[in-house]
Amino acid sequence: MAEQVRQDRPAQHADRVVLGLGVTGVLAVVAWGVLGGGSLAAFGKSGLAWVISTFGWFFVVAADAFLVLSVVLAASRFGRIRLGADDDEPEFSTLAWVSMMFSTGMGIGLVFYAVAEPIQHYAAPPPAAGVQPQTGAAAAAAMQYTLFHWTLHPWGIYAVAALALAYSTFRKGRGSRISAAFAPLLGARAYGPAGQAIDLLAVFATVFGSATSLGLGALQVSAGLDSATGVPDSIAVELVVIAALTAAFVVSAFTGLHKGIKWLSTSNVVLAVALMVFVFVAGPTIYTLEVLPASVGDYLSHLVVMSTRTGAFTDPAWLGSWTIFYWAWWISWAPFVGIFIARISKGRTVREFVTGVLLVPSGASVVWFAIMGGTALRVQRTGTRDLVADVGASAENALFGLLHALPLATVTTALAAVLVALFFVTGADSAALVLGSLSSRGALRPHRGVVVLWGILIGAVAAALLLAGGLAALQQATILVALPFVVVMLGLAVALVREMAADPAVRPRPGPRRSGLAAAVRAARSYEEENPPPVTRWFHRPGR
Repeated sequence: MAEQVRQDRPAQHADRVVLGLGVTGVLAVVAWGVLGGGSLAAFGKSGLAWVISTFGWFFVVAADAFLVLSVVLAASRFGRIRLGADDDEPEFSTLAWVSMMFSTGMGIGLVFYAVAEPIQHYAAPPPAAGVQPQTGAAAAAAMQYTLFHWTLHPWGIYAVAALALAYSTFRKGRGSRISAAFAPLLGARAYGPAGQAIDLLAVFATVFGSATSLGLGALQVSAGLDSATGVPDSIAVELVVIAALTAAFVVSAFTGLHKGIKWLSTSNVVLAVALMVFVFVAGPTIYTLEVLPASVGDYLSHLVVMSTRTGAFTDPAWLGSWTIFYWAWWISWAPFVGIFIARISKGRTVREFVTGVLLVPSGASVVWFAIMGGTALRVQRTGTRDLVADVGASAENALFGLLHALPLATVTTALAAVLVALFFVTGADSAALVLGSLSSRGALRPHRGVVVLWGILIGAVAAALLLAGGLAALQQATILVALPFVVVMLGLAVALVREMAADPAVRPRPGPRRSGLAAAVRAARSYEEENPPPVTRWFHRPGR
């Protein structure tokens, strides 16, 4: 039997060290961005160049390792372990579970890059693809690399982090924090300064990874206002958007997990599906149906080559701007998404968990990009609208440019802006809940004041980074913060495998394993020895 779930530290009291150092560090970055945005931008640019040239390969290898490990855990005997007691049932329905997981794990990024990434790859193909820009081959390469960046690898990263935390929290009964999952490696030190250092790294990774997403959301909402109402897109508007949506998050935070995040996540999925279905029906329907299998085939047939490309033989600058940025972004989101997915996954088996986390969101992303990206490529290639020019002006305009090439542009533009706003609130809500847990000794329900504090700070960081350099500053901060957390993630994977290997659910039974036939033969022989036939008994009577 699994250990009973318990909290081995006070549930509601904040860890003053983690909370104090975390808030101080975040406020320092905010002050730097507001008072010295130029120097912050210069630091980010030089730091980014060093990280990519020195550790780009490390991000690539780590992302591959996490994907392979998640598949192995699901397919092996570890797959039958339940995340909780052996008789626990899932806390949320499958639909609610998938909705919350998908909205939190991708959210704003899916809407922001749905059109922008395929069109950017179409206009300037990846150097390794070796194709001419704005050709049919460039369109194929654009979809191939977009699926590569948004399907199996990010969810493989999330799966390892979430599985380690869910196993530690619900199977072993520890607090819901990163350091608690290191108990198999650190022992009691996981609850001392070493554990606090791990949690602090997770706090910084979560803050800056979430701020990147929220910054993208602010850019796109501002662009949507410009497109729908004519309000000029500017830094001032973007800051107002961040402030307004952060205020909306504060209201959501007070409703709690089962009401606020669950309701928002389900609404996000419904609106995203509605927008996708509209584009599918109003756009080139037959063409998008052709794009779907062709893109999946190209992606799967080139998966190994793309997964192992480090920039040694191709353009490292392109990899730094795209693949390595994405891998760093997903890794920086791993503590946030991992803790949140773990929190909503109690009662599921490892196999069910990994299958759901890895395949369901990846499949949904494939359909999303095939419809949105495929339609955008068709619109561009037929000359209906110059989306390359839209993206060249600003990437956040790409989606709205596509919608203006279809009927009901005003309505769908407003719908897309609302969708981004809801994703913003959901992301801030979920990230703040996780940060509250990390800074409250793993409490599953941290104090709401701490949760609101972290939500406000995430909005402040997003605003500071936008002031320091916009989208480029957001990307730089993500990669720089993700580097030390790669090491934490690798340690998390080692601790998980080590502890699961000793789980009673996967231990082989003592003694040699024998087939049912052999056991039946032995039982028959034993019965005959104890109850011989009458003739045998007569010959063996005493005196015979």
